[in-house]
Amino acid sequence: MSTTKGAPTGREAQRLETRQRLLDAATAEYGRKGIAGADLNAIVGEVGVARGTFYFHFPTKEHALVDIEARQEDLIAAELGDYLATGPGLAEALAKTIELIADIEIRLGKHLFKDLVALRFSPNRPVSEQWREHKVITLVVELIESAQRRGEAEIVVDPYHSAVFFLLGVYGLLAVTIDADQLRTESADSYLTYTLRSLQAR
Repeated sequence: MSTTKGAPTGREAQRLETRQRLLDAATAEYGRKGIAGADLNAIVGEVGVARGTFYFHFPTKEHALVDIEARQEDLIAAELGDYLATGPGLAEALAKTIELIADIEIRLGKHLFKDLVALRFSPNRPVSEQWREHKVITLVVELIESAQRRGEAEIVVDPYHSAVFFLLGVYGLLAVTIDADQLRTESADSYLTYTLRSLQAR
């Protein structure tokens, strides 16, 4: 019997399925109560496994949160990549990036969204990582480089650091205005204007 090359089979496939089900259950529970109030028994009960199974896949609740964040990163990167393929200008591309990040709240709810924003700035992230590994940062670097080639952004601007500072600012903005939708929208517009002034050719 042949199988697709590289596709997990047997115990590995079962392990990955269990991990995904736990992550789905954690996402729902975190969304209802936030990570601090989340009930681990409710998560494992939803999947029908023992607590030890959760800890096998995720040593702490924060490790599951990192995986949830990574899933959202993939979704944003896919949507942003498709949008950038249409050839938008710098302002439109940065505005779309802000919109896609803010849309996480719609998908996950305020509790989990707040936890994900806090995770960005936590000195105790459970996984060691480099900013360069983030797919969204890579795409923002590419859109700034494209703007430079078109003459929309200063050549002296370093695309990587500009992308990092821009995204940190977006998450910081959302962190301080997380429960005020109108204020957040107005602040996002002001932040976009500020960013464009710092990048655009003079």
